[in-house]
Amino acid sequence: MTAMIHSGTLKTIRTARKVGRPKLAKLTGITERQIARLETAAAEHSQVSDALMIRLSDALNVSTDVLSGETQACETDLIPVVSTKCTNGCCG
Repeated sequence: MTAMIHSGTLKTIRTARKVGRPKLAKLTGITERQIARLETAAAEHSQVSDALMIRLSDALNVSTDVLSGETQACETDLIPVVSTKCTNGCCG
């Protein structure tokens, strides 16, 4: 199955949460280039697999409804994520 992701919302939430494309790519298992394409798509919405939509929402800690644009992002969706893990790659 597939889901629709709102490109502007993805970029807004990712940047507000201070999650770079490299980190999001690592967390979701897709490339930085794929993330860039999703964020800068000519169409307002891009089609992605349900599995990818769930991985993106888990990585950014927002609901899939927010990423799809069905629900507007609230203030708490735009708070930077506090990382408790090592960010240099040694811890996974």
